[in-house]
Amino acid sequence: MQADEYLRHIAFDSVIFGFSGEKLKILILEFHNTGLFALPGGFVRKDENLNDAVRRGLKERTGLDNIYLEQFHTFGDVARYKPEIMERIINANKIPEVDLSWLLERFVSVAYYALINYEKVVPTPDALSDTCTWYEVDALPTLMLDHAQIVQKALETLRSNISRKLVGGNLLPPRFTMKELQQVYEAILGEKLHRGTFQRKMLGLGVLKRHEKQYSGAANKAPFLYSFE
Repeated sequence: MQADEYLRHIAFDSVIFGFSGEKLKILILEFHNTGLFALPGGFVRKDENLNDAVRRGLKERTGLDNIYLEQFHTFGDVARYKPEIMERIINANKIPEVDLSWLLERFVSVAYYALINYEKVVPTPDALSDTCTWYEVDALPTLMLDHAQIVQKALETLRSNISRKLVGGNLLPPRFTMKELQQVYEAILGEKLHRGTFQRKMLGLGVLKRHEKQYSGAANKAPFLYSFE
C-alpha cells in the first residue's frame, strides 16, 4: 500500500445491502485487534477509474462483479478527520515498515451503495480485518468515524425511489412472488404494508411482468411469479 500507487485524499466507502428473505442486511468489517467496525472501503489507484476501484473492492469482499452500484453522496466534513483511528488500525496490524503517513492525512470519501443477492455471497475480510459479516440494518454495531451517517444516507437514498432502484437491483431472484417483493419493500422501508394496497400499487407502476404460477401445493393457492420489465 505505497503512497505512490494511490490518489491522495480520496477514498470510497460502500454500503452493501443484501436481503435474507426477511431482513435487510449490511456487510460490515471488523478491524483486527481494534474493536473497530467499518463499512468496506478503499483507495483509488492512480491508473484506475473511481467506479472501477469501487467494483474492485466489492468483488474482493463479495466475490461478485455483476452488481447494481450507485454513487449517492460525498462525505468531506472536517469532523470526519480523525487520524488517530487510522493510526490505531495501522499499529494493531503490525504493517511492515513502509511510509504510511499518507493514510493519516485528511480524506474525502465518495459513498456508494450496492444491491446484491445475499445467497451468492461469501463475505471475505480484507488484509486488515478479522471478519466481514452481515448485520441486520436495525442491529448494526457502533461504526467508526461517520460510517453510521453514511449508512443512514444510503437508506434514505434507497427509500426515496425504491421501485426504480429495485428494478436494477439484485435483492430478489430473477422471478419472485408478490409476497417476496412486499417483504423486500417492508425490510427497506422498515414498516408493514397492506397486502392488497401494495399489490395494486405495484401492478399500476407497470414495472412487473407476470409469469406462470409457482406450484408447490394446492393449485388454487399457487402464487403468480413476476419479474421486472
